[in-house]
Amino acid sequence: MTAIIRPAIPHDASRLHEVAAATFPLACPPGFSEADAADFVAEHLSEKRMLDYLADPDRALLVAEAGGAIVGYVMLVLGDPQDSEVLAAITVRPTSELSKCYLLPGHHGTGTASAMVDAVVAVAREHGASAVWLGVNQLNAKANRFYEKSGFALVGTKHFLVGGRLEDDFVRELVL
Repeated sequence: MTAIIRPAIPHDASRLHEVAAATFPLACPPGFSEADAADFVAEHLSEKRMLDYLADPDRALLVAEAGGAIVGYVMLVLGDPQDSEVLAAITVRPTSELSKCYLLPGHHGTGTASAMVDAVVAVAREHGASAVWLGVNQLNAKANRFYEKSGFALVGTKHFLVGGRLEDDFVRELVL
C-alpha cells in the first residue's frame, strides 16, 4: 500500500503521539530502559507536545498515511542549530534539522521512509536551507544504514540526553 505524505494538522496530534510511543523505543540503543523511553515520550512526544510542534512556525511536521491511518511522521526544525557539538560538525549553512523520522515497523521496506525524507528535504529547500542535518544514535545500525543510503554523510558526533543517560549520536548531513 502506497503511503501519502502530507502536512500534519492539529487533529493528528493524538495519533502522532501513539506512533511516537510505538516507534521511539525502537530507536533506542541496547540496554536502554523502557521507563526512560516512556518518560521521554511523555515529555517530548505527548499529544500536547505534538500540538506545540504544530503551532511552532520554525517546525514542519509531516505524516505518512496509509489506508487512512497515520503510520509515520517526520519533523523538520528550521534554522541553524544551537548545540555547539552540532555547530562544530556541520559543514554547510543555512541548514535545518531532520529532528524526527519514525515509521511503524509494518511499513519498513515499503519506500515510505524514503518518501518522508524526500518530502521533508523539499520543505527545507523551500525555506532556503542549503543542507539538512540529523543526529542518530551510534548503535542504531539500521537507521544509520538508511540515512547513509539517503545521502546523509557522517560529519561528526554529539551527545543526547535521554532520562539520566547521555547517549552518543552521529551527526549526519545532506548537502542540498
